[in-house]
Amino acid sequence: MTETEAVTPIHTGTVLVVDDEAMLLMLVAETLRDAGFAVVEATDGKTALQLLEANPEIELLISDIKMPGMSGYEVAQMGRTLRPDLKILLMTGYAQGAAPAPFAQETVPVLYKPFNFEILPTLARQILGKAQ
Repeated sequence: MTETEAVTPIHTGTVLVVDDEAMLLMLVAETLRDAGFAVVEATDGKTALQLLEANPEIELLISDIKMPGMSGYEVAQMGRTLRPDLKILLMTGYAQGAAPAPFAQETVPVLYKPFNFEILPTLARQILGKAQ
């Protein structure tokens, strides 16, 4: 390979990131892009669901739990209604509480803020079954 040839990152999967905190949304999205993921971003649940409908290539939903209007749990539940095979990773800055009924029987991974951004790509690959 010559110096002029660009190294194209391996496409790892498509992820929808939802967070009402602009800075965190940007950091999560950029971290995943740098690791080879295609990333779609939303700042609220309604937009996230519209993006899920419009982008069938989305494999993983990463959502904040506590957001105005629609919680991450609601986004995840409605996302699963649209796409039963959708993988989910939730984020929160609040103390651990009981998951609502639709997720009570399922282990949905939750990242507690603040978290180390370096683990995010590895965790996303594991959830998608694409661990390296």
